[in-house]
Amino acid sequence: MIFRDILSVSADRQARVDVALERFFSLAKDRATALGPEYVQLWETLEDNTRGGKRFRPRMVFAAYEALGGTNLDTAAYVGAAFELLHTALIVHDDVIDHDFVRRGVSNISGSYRERSLARGSSLRIAEHSGISAAVIAGDLALFNSYRLIDKSGVSDVVRERLLEVMDEALFASAAGELIDVDFTSLPEMPEVADILNMERLKTAVYSFESPLQAGAILAGASEEVISTLGDFGREIGIAYQIVDDLLGVFGLEEETGKTTLGDLREGKRTVMISFATTTAAWATIEHLVGNPNLTEDEAALIRAALIECGAQKFAEDLADSYGQKALARLTEAHIPEALRLELRPVTETVIGRVK
Repeated sequence: MIFRDILSVSADRQARVDVALERFFSLAKDRATALGPEYVQLWETLEDNTRGGKRFRPRMVFAAYEALGGTNLDTAAYVGAAFELLHTALIVHDDVIDHDFVRRGVSNISGSYRERSLARGSSLRIAEHSGISAAVIAGDLALFNSYRLIDKSGVSDVVRERLLEVMDEALFASAAGELIDVDFTSLPEMPEVADILNMERLKTAVYSFESPLQAGAILAGASEEVISTLGDFGREIGIAYQIVDDLLGVFGLEEETGKTTLGDLREGKRTVMISFATTTAAWATIEHLVGNPNLTEDEAALIRAALIECGAQKFAEDLADSYGQKALARLTEAHIPEALRLELRPVTETVIGRVK
């Protein structure tokens, strides 16, 4: 099931976000023309990396905005586009940090510029430096201009200031989460479950759930009480989403997720499942396999079997369900309008249902 079905956000809403982004990139490319074709090409590459997503964060903006009575869809589209561009910036920089040149089987910005440099006869070292450098520049441009899209939304100064505060919190938290994640890779011991949950909430849940939902509510003129509760809901469902995402990274179907089920195991990614497994006797049988960059399918199958047998998979599933229930409880508070409850309950059901 995809989020388009459960959020009742029509293709028209996504089209409005696409139009806002197209206008932004068109103006940026026109402006870049005076500075040379190489700069135009960078903007074109950045635009390509913004296309094709599910526009999930704009959907969160629209879900809260329309359920709370908002009617100016073009304004909401610009706010949604701002969060989409912020998402692009963060994943571009995340790929740089991870030294990844491919995302979902396709060359990312680093990969595109690495290939271009290799085609010119550069050494691999020079080509990779070129690719990473271009991605840093592109990510910086996307990051700065995500704020500029709020300026272009046409809202009043008061609303604009409030939206920028929410955007700032999204970026501030995500940077903290990314730093914690980087630090995890150098720890000799496995982080505890609570520390992993905190990292995932900061790195992804804030800017993907909490902030877009709050932005939609602010745009609709909702009370501070509703805005605060939407942040709480977003935190709980965002954590649940990340736990489920990590489960699918090991046990999912690649044709459905678009993500290899070997990547996280080869990386030795710090997840709730792996953290739990380290506390069981099963860990001794798979410790040497988790984090092996040359892990085979057969070895991955052994890890999966151990994660099931020791209860790590079930622990993660139950934890995701628990956070989902906490999210649903937030929607029962008296100040939450029924229309908002009806809009957001299916979000929780779908997040948890991804592993059923």
